[in-house]
Amino acid sequence: MLNLRPRQLLLLSLLAAFITMALKTLAWYLTGSVGFLSDAIESLVNVAGAGFALAMVSLARRPADDSHPYGHSKAEYLSAAFEGGLIFIAAIAIFITAIERLFNPQPIATLGLGTALTVLASAINLGIALLLLRGAKQHSSPALEGDGKHLMTDVWTTAGVVLGVTLASYSGYSWLDPLVAIAVALHILHEGGGILYRAVNGLMDKALPDATLQQIEHTLAGFSSNDVEFTELRSRAAATLKFAEAKMLVPGHWSVAQAHQLADEVELAVTQLGVELRVRLRVVI
Repeated sequence: MLNLRPRQLLLLSLLAAFITMALKTLAWYLTGSVGFLSDAIESLVNVAGAGFALAMVSLARRPADDSHPYGHSKAEYLSAAFEGGLIFIAAIAIFITAIERLFNPQPIATLGLGTALTVLASAINLGIALLLLRGAKQHSSPALEGDGKHLMTDVWTTAGVVLGVTLASYSGYSWLDPLVAIAVALHILHEGGGILYRAVNGLMDKALPDATLQQIEHTLAGFSSNDVEFTELRSRAAATLKFAEAKMLVPGHWSVAQAHQLADEVELAVTQLGVELRVRLRVVI
């Protein structure tokens, strides 16, 4: 199986977005279907979203500096928020177009070729979405997850559009076409809201998953003794980076060197879990 880095996956997504946008735009041009137009507009969002995600992932990979001692990884949440905003704009554009067509219905032409082009574009999106979601899980990347989930939504959206356009064409009820477009707009509004929620939640320093916290606690327990106790464990996630801090209580008869040596060993052990731990010493008298 392909084992691509986040930047490589997003470059692939950007290329696929341009191809699918061209295919769906051609499908709309050939058929005149507002349902296919709604699908083409969402493809434009895919292009903008993948491009911005690529820029933010590049920024997120920059090392920590004096101005950003914890790195730049939160830039990935900006990508998710940006894509969520674009989805809202696309939904509004679809609403306006669909409502106008609902009151002024037009016949749909060249359905076969238009549908074939749209289905081909959807198949491309499905393949890229699966790659992105697998990469998001592997690299713990919100940008890849947001782009992948959006593309997967696009796949289901296209399925709904094709169904609606087909029903409108064969039944003669032209109003079914804009009605499906309105349903698509509502669906992508819901998806946009979900992406924005996850982005805002990430920017507010969400705690690490319970499974990760249990691993940290288990590691700390291995260093605990009658003399040493760990308290006040706190954690936060910053996109691909994970941070935690805890107090280490040591007896007053310990030397400073002895306490710092143990703290370094604890931090190194937790680092093996992919978490950067900061131990704060406290002397118990």
